[in-house]
Amino acid sequence: MNADSDAATASSAAHKSLRHVQQSLEKQLIGLDTLVERLLVALLSGGHMLIEGPPGVAKTRTIKCFADLLSVQFVRIQATPDLLPADITGTDMYQQQSGQFTFLPGPLFNQIILVDEVNRAPPKVQSALLEAMGERQITTSGVTRKLEEPFLVAATQNPIEHEGTYPLPEAQLDRFMFFIHLDLPDVDNERRILDQVLTEAAEQSEAQAVTPIADSQSILQARRELSSVFISEAVRDYIVRLVGATRGYGAGGVSADSIAQAASPRASINLALAAQATAWLDGREFVTPDDVASLAPDVLCGRIALDYKARASGISTRDVIQTLLETTPRV
Repeated sequence: MNADSDAATASSAAHKSLRHVQQSLEKQLIGLDTLVERLLVALLSGGHMLIEGPPGVAKTRTIKCFADLLSVQFVRIQATPDLLPADITGTDMYQQQSGQFTFLPGPLFNQIILVDEVNRAPPKVQSALLEAMGERQITTSGVTRKLEEPFLVAATQNPIEHEGTYPLPEAQLDRFMFFIHLDLPDVDNERRILDQVLTEAAEQSEAQAVTPIADSQSILQARRELSSVFISEAVRDYIVRLVGATRGYGAGGVSADSIAQAASPRASINLALAAQATAWLDGREFVTPDDVASLAPDVLCGRIALDYKARASGISTRDVIQTLLETTPRV
């Protein structure tokens, strides 16, 4: 078997296993198909995601189910106001028997990190996440340690409560690839959720451990394959026009007065990488403008800030992005 056939076999296996993960999650998580797809896209393209929504909409459950189907190291960090940076990065501990200091790694030295209610963590802890999210490394006591790939931070926050919370700074928000907002389910989906939970409760005594479907090697192989997904010059131009519109260029002039902070070049990069992963998951070898347009609201909404007048008028960042999508030509 030659190298080309070996690569094709690996490609088929990686795609099949990760598609299986997606389909399994869509059965477990009712009404959250978009969130499931965004999770896979973020994992494959090396991004992170921030999930916002009221209590009880399965934010934590989604990440837990996602990690259960992957043979990777998973940890959940509950953010609280008294959390310290060393609680998540690790620290040097003195060993009395040896008379030396030994580094004890913190929970960030895992592969899928769920940071629950991240806006409850104090600024120093939020800052400690920046190096891990951006550089895939942690520096303590002057020593830098690399993190194991794949590495994904999935943070959640509750938009309802503001007491005892610390809004995430723009520098940290820009580290996330996706900004997902979850609403309360409609009546039909809530009935399906109720039936599912009651069924699971009845079968709890017979529950068995979940068997992972994909592993780190599958994910890393998939990442290598993403670079071969073709992005045409026209699609690249569309990405740049769309992000540039948040700065008032081209079609963005219609919304320029509403935007106080525009998207950075990292938005263009994340849009392109996410579009490649979306096309790969869909079994295509090329990216389309539709891929970019469907991803843009979740990539851009946390990267722009509106001025006071726009916020007072009830305009949201997603409203502005929708306007930019409608007015920015694709070709």
